[in-house]
Amino acid sequence: MILVGLTGGVATGKSTVAEMFKQCGAIVIDADELAREVVKPGKPAWRQIVKTFGKTVLNPDRTLNRRELGAVVFGNRTKLRRLELIIHPRVARGQERLTKQAAQKDPHAVVIYDVPLLFEAQIDKRVDLTIVVTADRDTQIARLKKRNGLSRSQAIRRINSQMPLAKKIQRADYVLYGTRPRPSLRRQVGQLLKSLRLLA
Repeated sequence: MILVGLTGGVATGKSTVAEMFKQCGAIVIDADELAREVVKPGKPAWRQIVKTFGKTVLNPDRTLNRRELGAVVFGNRTKLRRLELIIHPRVARGQERLTKQAAQKDPHAVVIYDVPLLFEAQIDKRVDLTIVVTADRDTQIARLKKRNGLSRSQAIRRINSQMPLAKKIQRADYVLYGTRPRPSLRRQVGQLLKSLRLLA
């Protein structure tokens, strides 16, 4: 079995690539999905977040208001770090559990771990190989404005809260360009998966 970390910058096309890997037969573990799971109302991480950041980060139904929480932590490294320390260890345990299950089902599985903060949270040390999905800054800004309804300055702040893409690319084993036409990107993903299967 091989565990591959998939990352990129915000709005570079990482989720699209993860979906393509899934369609091509890889097992994909989504860190964001695991994070949403651990912060459900009443769970220990949820309680800790409310205690740390206050009830203003909650929706009327007691679920986390991600936009509100994002506004609190983005641009404030101390608060962002505090939030990461609450969520990351729990997400890591979930990932380990799912990876073990995948290995038991298929000892030659290619498991793609889709995780935004692969390098920032030093998760790259826990995977066998890394893939970075990249895009130019203008594309990222345009996608964030359209997808998240952010202003240009909010989009730039969100991009700047992550490690620069150039640094991620230097550390990656493979780089995919999230601005390519979909059919071409999908072909690349299929070819890369073939190579990964040989390693698994």
